[in-house]
Amino acid sequence: MGVGGISIWQLLIILVIVVLLFGTKRLKNIGADLGEAIRGFRSSMSNSDKDDDDSATIAQSNEARPTDSSTQSRPADPTAKQDRS
Repeated sequence: MGVGGISIWQLLIILVIVVLLFGTKRLKNIGADLGEAIRGFRSSMSNSDKDDDDSATIAQSNEARPTDSSTQSRPADPTAKQDRS
């Protein structure tokens, strides 16, 4: 018994029928296209992971950066005289 109740002979018959229907050249092209699609998917996933890592690194460096106290606004002095004209 083979995979899932299908014997080796049944798999070979199916393979022969597929080769007769599509031909070896077309099957080779389908395989090449499928391989190229998988490679493209993997490279885009690795680029996406790299972009996520870069974004996380930038966010962490921005959070760790100390703020400049001279640029922060200070509250008004409540005892100072206001000029009313």
